[in-house]
Amino acid sequence: MNKIQLFFHHVFRFIWNLIFILCYPVLATFGLLFVGLTYFFSLLSKLLTRLRPEGRRVVLKESEWEALPYSNDLLEAKLEKQIMFGPSGFRFRRTDGVPSVLSDYIFGKKVRVMEEGFILEKWNTTESKDLPDFDICLYDPDQDSLRSLTQMKCFDWHVSDRVDNELMFKWFDGTQGGEVKVAL
Repeated sequence: MNKIQLFFHHVFRFIWNLIFILCYPVLATFGLLFVGLTYFFSLLSKLLTRLRPEGRRVVLKESEWEALPYSNDLLEAKLEKQIMFGPSGFRFRRTDGVPSVLSDYIFGKKVRVMEEGFILEKWNTTESKDLPDFDICLYDPDQDSLRSLTQMKCFDWHVSDRVDNELMFKWFDGTQGGEVKVAL
């Protein structure tokens, strides 16, 4: 490099370093504020979901027959099908040895316990290319009956509201969402 090029090189390097030194605190502060706000809204979301629970939530593990929580040791679950990078399908059975309609179907891991029974997602297919395709069903353990409430085409659903004998399900499939009201 000749002296003129070397001079401009040092001048531009000095200007670049000056811009970086002046802008770095602003960028770092923005990053910390963004992370802090994200953390704050995450905590707020957790708090709000505790105020209005949609029923007791059950999380099933991938093992042998395992007692279903909150079922008063009435039901057991066993992993039937695991879709790679996707959902798990389970078989259910009664622990008291009574033959049940549950043994004929595969269910998803979302189980909601209510006074009337269990809200289950009954898979209509186990082919990964055809999923999600399942029915939201109400299982009445006293009658051993499985009644379909509605059909869903997405995995992201929850019970959003309950008024008397009506349940409101909200769903979101990644691009659009909606609500479904069903009668118990």
